[in-house]
Amino acid sequence: MNQTKQVVLNSPLDMHLHFREGVMAQTVIPLSSYSFAGGVVMPNLVPVVNNLERLQGYIKEIKSIIGKDVFEPYMTLFFKEYSYQELEQLKPYILGVKLYPAGVTTNSEDGVAALSKAEATIKHLEELEIPLMIHGETHGFVMDREKLFLPIFEHLAQKFPQLKIIMEHITTADAVSLLNNYEHLYATVTLHHLIITLDDLAGGLLRPHLFCKPIAKRPEDREALVNAAINAHPKLMFGSDSAPHPIDKKEACGCAAGIFTAPIALQALVELFEQHNAIANLQGFVSDNAQRIYNITPPQKSVTLEPVAYKVPAMYGEVVPMFANQELPWSITQVR
Repeated sequence: MNQTKQVVLNSPLDMHLHFREGVMAQTVIPLSSYSFAGGVVMPNLVPVVNNLERLQGYIKEIKSIIGKDVFEPYMTLFFKEYSYQELEQLKPYILGVKLYPAGVTTNSEDGVAALSKAEATIKHLEELEIPLMIHGETHGFVMDREKLFLPIFEHLAQKFPQLKIIMEHITTADAVSLLNNYEHLYATVTLHHLIITLDDLAGGLLRPHLFCKPIAKRPEDREALVNAAINAHPKLMFGSDSAPHPIDKKEACGCAAGIFTAPIALQALVELFEQHNAIANLQGFVSDNAQRIYNITPPQKSVTLEPVAYKVPAMYGEVVPMFANQELPWSITQVR
């Protein structure tokens, strides 16, 4: 039985979100804007968000769907070769620039194919004090892709000592260790990588709704991630990487990569932290660290959770969420 009677989170933030566009956006955006005070919106749409007109149009769509919810969308640009002047013009609208190695994940075909060609733009980011967010995977063996990318993080950290670098959705013990080596290196971690391993995805029957990139790793990796999160590692932030796909794209040959966690993230995080007697550290993980790292002040929002059973819906629109049809021990009981 839960011993904690109530958990109140102040301005929780989701520092890695996929909002999509059109009908899908109308389904998923309210599920984040209801319970979070802000979120970092990824730019790998079709076409990608990589210019001012595209960015402003996407901001307008997101804000129209948010409506009266108290929620700040923190926008990102898809990395390409930008001039200093372009980035200077775009800076007021964005929190950072997201670098995808070409072809490593959904809609990343136009990503970076050669790091040497990217470094002029990275230098501009350093000079303009715009954070660089990176999907850190190579095209090596799937379980080793993050580990193989870590030397690239080290190279960038050494070459650009004034650049704020975010290792997005880290999945390995090695990445957690790397956080401590460079003052300007930070990371996000997802809910699902704190909970599942590869065994949950493929140890029995294949579970397509648990397939994501980066792929879930080994138990020892999950343990390292959990330990960092529940101890409120000062350089680690919550970022769900909630990535909705319609059911016909998930339960299909060529299953799309992504786990949809936005509507159950806070409930599941409270359960996880309470299991480890670490509720006191949840506020840092879901908000305070991100505010300090990015130097942002999100809108005021108070989210109360209580140990009341919550039955997760089977579907949200066309999307199957993590824990579909299961009962979680915590519910959101008040948002104000």
